[in-house]
Amino acid sequence: MRNQNDTLEAASDSASEVRMVEQKALRDSSELDLARRVLSLEAQAVSRLAQTVGEPFLRAVGLVVSCADAGGNVLVTGLGKSGLIGQKISATLASLGITSHFVHPAEAAHGDLGRFRASDLCIALSYSGETDEVVALCAILNQDQLPIIAITRGASEGAGPSSLERVASVTLAIGECDESSISPAPTCSTTASLAIGDALALCAASRRNFTDDDFAKRHPGGSLGGLLRPVVEVLRFRVGHGLEPVPDHLSVGEALARADRPGLRRPGALLLVDESTGKLSGIFTDGDLRRLVLRSTGELARPVRDLMTRHPTTLTDAALVRDAVRLVRENRRDEIPVVDSGGRPVGILDVQDLIAMKLVKD
Repeated sequence: MRNQNDTLEAASDSASEVRMVEQKALRDSSELDLARRVLSLEAQAVSRLAQTVGEPFLRAVGLVVSCADAGGNVLVTGLGKSGLIGQKISATLASLGITSHFVHPAEAAHGDLGRFRASDLCIALSYSGETDEVVALCAILNQDQLPIIAITRGASEGAGPSSLERVASVTLAIGECDESSISPAPTCSTTASLAIGDALALCAASRRNFTDDDFAKRHPGGSLGGLLRPVVEVLRFRVGHGLEPVPDHLSVGEALARADRPGLRRPGALLLVDESTGKLSGIFTDGDLRRLVLRSTGELARPVRDLMTRHPTTLTDAALVRDAVRLVRENRRDEIPVVDSGGRPVGILDVQDLIAMKLVKD
């Protein structure tokens, strides 16, 4: 009898485990289906926006550029999720050289209206175009004749413009977003608002001829800042500072001895030059030396120019760190000579410098 009960219990446990596995599989499939729907709808919202962007967008770019060129501030406002998107748009504008701040629409009525000046511009976000606090703020700014760019759904079919559109100088309509079918929380609308805000910021910066150098000045930290630094700023091995190019007519042994003199630093390669011109003629790496010695130590008496890598890949002294990172990744170079406009060595970039900056992996 005991054996029979044990068998029944084991069968019950096995059936329970099967049900749990099946339930988990159904849950996982349902969640993945939902994720795909969300991503698909958000992608559609941005794609539709790309197809409809037109003349109002160009007018909005002109307003932002005029404000920035006049020394004004682009003040961004929005409530709730729209406010969070507005903060990101404001931060993007600031990083692209356009002075911008976020203003909470509810706080504006309690003193923050003092942030707005006659030379300023307001970007207001409200998907419905009827957010009371945003509309009230923009109505006051409209009376003061401040330009207003509205980012909103736009006029619905059979309905007139929203309250926000009526007080705005120009409206960037993101269109209807079918997000209620997946969640009551904003999804497609906030994604589309962020996308049009990014496009507005980038186009305004482009019209103002904002360069990578300008961006680097405003973003010196992190990997982005590191990539935009001039390559000469990160060189540990620089000609005249512990590094000396070696004439290429010397033998390998003589070249090694010249590079190992007291006071000189030893990178992973020798920079070889034509003694008559001072121009870089080649590079001789530790790997070249290792292969040479394995063949025959007698090779050390040969002229180094016979064994060097001629016309090595180089960087100019005007290059950025990102150019060095690209070379390392594409060509698997451990040492890259840096030369001036006349082809004369300035230094040598070691891949360990980029690894230390966490821009490439070992």
